[in-house]
Amino acid sequence: MSTSKVTYLGNLRTECEHLKSGNTYITDAPTDNNGKGEAFSPTDTVATGLANCMLTVMGIKARDLEVVLDGSTAEVTKTMAANPRRISKIEVQLHLPGGVSEKHQKILENTANTCPVHHSLHPDIEKVITFHWGS
Repeated sequence: MSTSKVTYLGNLRTECEHLKSGNTYITDAPTDNNGKGEAFSPTDTVATGLANCMLTVMGIKARDLEVVLDGSTAEVTKTMAANPRRISKIEVQLHLPGGVSEKHQKILENTANTCPVHHSLHPDIEKVITFHWGS
């Protein structure tokens, strides 16, 4: 069974549907590549997917450790390169709660750094991950 369906709507915009849930989102080409930049670009979704995955697997591990990560955030910065046009760097600043033991912090950081998206990204993409505990 397919995971998603992407429909080209014209004007460099797509609608993406998650088939199991019916949830949708749109993408636009970025302003630096002929687009309107009114929504996530396809490369934005890739970079953001890294943070989504990191927080999700940390949440799974945190539940096992009885650590509460609710309210944690990640700020993502994507850098593009040319020839060929591609993502060259993804920076993720994770802001996590205080009161987590150093042992659990290390376990959760390792979990984040070994998430499926991290392992799926091309090794030439520089990944700069920073964990801010207690922020």
